[in-house]
Amino acid sequence: MSKYGHRPYNWHEAIANKLGGEEQADRFLRGELSVSKLRQRWSDHGGIIYLPPVTSDGTTGPQWIERLERKDFRLNDYTKRVLCSDDFKPTNGETTEAAVFKGMLFTDNDRTTKKVRALAEALKFTKPNAEVACLIRENFSDEDIEAMGLWWIVAMHEPIISDGGPRLLGAYRGGGGRWLGACDGNPDDGWIHYDGFAFAVPQVSS
Repeated sequence: MSKYGHRPYNWHEAIANKLGGEEQADRFLRGELSVSKLRQRWSDHGGIIYLPPVTSDGTTGPQWIERLERKDFRLNDYTKRVLCSDDFKPTNGETTEAAVFKGMLFTDNDRTTKKVRALAEALKFTKPNAEVACLIRENFSDEDIEAMGLWWIVAMHEPIISDGGPRLLGAYRGGGGRWLGACDGNPDDGWIHYDGFAFAVPQVSS
């Protein structure tokens, strides 16, 4: 009998997921991957969370599907259709620092796509490339998103028309976790207070 037989049935699966899936768990067992104490990699300034920069590498939408699923992230058919759209245009070597506006910054009546964008524009934040949603999903765990006080981090890129409407990509920790999802992006659509909205931080010219 296993010395860990008293643990819940999904305990070992949870450990593998925490390490980043089967491939990363195998690397850990081979001594190729170390585990260190978690350090917070973001800063929260008055309800705006600043994430560390992420850099694109030319990964296309279909390649993102393969890349994320290989790491045990979850994508539904709606999300895959957005990623396979001609309007998903990857870049290579572009670094983005994202700022996530927490839903708590807005009242329930004012928490619409249009008003979230208006606040970001007034503060000189810009639309990120849609691939930033994939980079955020890959680089931040569900536990990270929970520690930020959020369920969703939605990238506020130029909406991609798919399944008859505008869609926005985002990282989601509900519904079993580790999702890259596709949200409705209509201007008047409302959101909830634990949603977060990612914009690109303006670059300061030297």
